[in-house]
Amino acid sequence: MGIFGKRGRNREERAAEIADKVASGKGFYGRATRAFLGQEDFARVQQSIGAYKSGHTVQQLLAAGAPTVPAVVVSLTDTGQLVNFDPVVDLVLQPSGTTAPVTLRTILSKLSIPRPGDQVVLIADPARPGAYLYAGDGVNP
Repeated sequence: MGIFGKRGRNREERAAEIADKVASGKGFYGRATRAFLGQEDFARVQQSIGAYKSGHTVQQLLAAGAPTVPAVVVSLTDTGQLVNFDPVVDLVLQPSGTTAPVTLRTILSKLSIPRPGDQVVLIADPARPGAYLYAGDGVNP
């Protein structure tokens, strides 16, 4: 333990901890963010942090070998939000073997934005049974 706090954590772990506090509105960062932003903007911040965390969860699940589900993009709508200059979009997808389309809000890389008709990969969301997370096009990690 250092003079000014714990030394065992790296920057990424500390950033994830701060993001959790901001999204929940707790701690100094969360309360300050909620105080300076209006309710609508604070909700957008929470959605963006949620989209970022879902991307991190997908990477962990793919590394663990979780099964994936192919899907076809029905439509794509820009939300106007950006996370690290990558767009947050609403995707309407048709998973193979189902009749009901699935709507997801996720972050996409500007370099690989799918178009309607493209095939992508989904992964089952462990936090919400019956829901999916966007896992990319299946080609690029």
